[in-house]
Amino acid sequence: MLLGLIGDVHGNDVALAAVLAAARAAGAEALLVTGDLVGYYHRPAAVLDLLDAWPYHVVRGNHEDMLARSRTDATALSAVERKYGSGLRTALGELAPAQLDRLCGLPHPLELDLGGRRILLCHGAPWDNDCYVYPDAAADILQRCAAGGHDLVVLGHTHYAMMHRIGATTIVNPGSVGQPRDRQPGAAWALYDTTTGDVSLRREAYSLEPVIAQARARDPALPYLANVLTRT
Repeated sequence: MLLGLIGDVHGNDVALAAVLAAARAAGAEALLVTGDLVGYYHRPAAVLDLLDAWPYHVVRGNHEDMLARSRTDATALSAVERKYGSGLRTALGELAPAQLDRLCGLPHPLELDLGGRRILLCHGAPWDNDCYVYPDAAADILQRCAAGGHDLVVLGHTHYAMMHRIGATTIVNPGSVGQPRDRQPGAAWALYDTTTGDVSLRREAYSLEPVIAQARARDPALPYLANVLTRT
């Protein structure tokens, strides 16, 4: 069974469409999604529509947690907007209540058995969806991620792709679909083969201009949102 590993889409439907087309062409049968479907960019409904065309499993990211707080706390929403831009405000205005309930109620972490493999799907770390596990994480952190004895542990949150082998466990961060931070433009994802256990880290080119233009128009005070997409 081939699984597409994706995460940190952040409202960037153009990037997601490119990844899903590549995943379909590669023979992926389902998706594992590390959360943060919303925030930063401004097409959350289109993101959900694209994902809903697939069988997929998804966990709650820290931006879903911020979304939940922002639904009932205007002060929290303003604080998020100052730091991260208006992506969550867009999600609150664009998504139906049932969609918001679904995002805010996602599990974390999520244990799965797919293709004969025990898989743990997370956002930040298995014990905390807001914990950053970077590619150069200390050995004890990686050991803790692998402590459950799973065949595969899938992480997100850092927006940096990585892969480590700890004993019989493969730890993978597929990188960010919507906003990679490793100075490699494009949309990052990974493909996992449950038969062989092989993982390939991948990157798809897409048209950045519409996303950049919208970010500059919606959040002119936060040029980072546009600039991060093209920096090398």
